[in-house]
Amino acid sequence: MSESLCPITDLPIGAKATVAEINVPPQHRGRLLEMGLLNGTALELIRFAPMGDPVEIKVRGYHLTLRRAEAELIMVRALTR
Repeated sequence: MSESLCPITDLPIGAKATVAEINVPPQHRGRLLEMGLLNGTALELIRFAPMGDPVEIKVRGYHLTLRRAEAELIMVRALTR
C-alpha cells in the first residue's frame, strides 16, 4: 500500500493503519478524542455493517463503531504488511 492518506472507509477489511488527520466537526471531535482516537493512533478495520453503516474498527485494544459519515472524515495512513 502507498504512503498516501485515505479515509478509514477506503481500507480493506483487516487492514491496519495509523490516524493522520481527524476532520470531523469540532462538536464531535471531543468524543473521538475521549475514546482514544488521536493522531498517530494505530487502528484496524474490522468490518462494515451489512448495509455499509456503521463501520467497526479496533483501536487501543477495544472495538469502536463509527458512523460511516464520521469514518470518511478520519484520514489514515495504511501500514504495509
